[in-house]
Amino acid sequence: MISELRTSIDIDATPERVWELLTDVSAYPEWSPLLTSAEGSFAAGDRVLFRFSPTNALLRTTVPARVLEVTPCRRLSYVLRFARLGTPGLLDVQSTVTIALHDGGVRLWMEMRFRGLLLPLMTRSLNRDRIPAFGPMPAVLKDRIEGMHAPRPE
Repeated sequence: MISELRTSIDIDATPERVWELLTDVSAYPEWSPLLTSAEGSFAAGDRVLFRFSPTNALLRTTVPARVLEVTPCRRLSYVLRFARLGTPGLLDVQSTVTIALHDGGVRLWMEMRFRGLLLPLMTRSLNRDRIPAFGPMPAVLKDRIEGMHAPRPE
């Protein structure tokens, strides 16, 4: 079983500025409300460790992510294993962000693909009709990026 959430948001910034924030792992909790900390780096094959607020006894709060794709200023993809046992196939979430040029800025596409044996227990919380996809995260991310100062020319 696979479930997918996808959304986009237009950001008045360059792809480089968006990429700078998306690849700043330690800053993720500043714009992703569910995270308490994050560490590691986004390089193909590397691992990133995300710490989430406790929400469910079946899901662990410290979640490793394996980086799948890093295409600078274009696409970032990683897979998280949420199930407490860490066993592949119980509950895996592939997160992909894609940066596309749009109207003098960028359109940031955010996609999450959920799969695994525990997914039927989670489908109600993933129902698009109950909550907007990704909650406040896209708007918080947009505000953070648009509030960043452009690097000063030297």
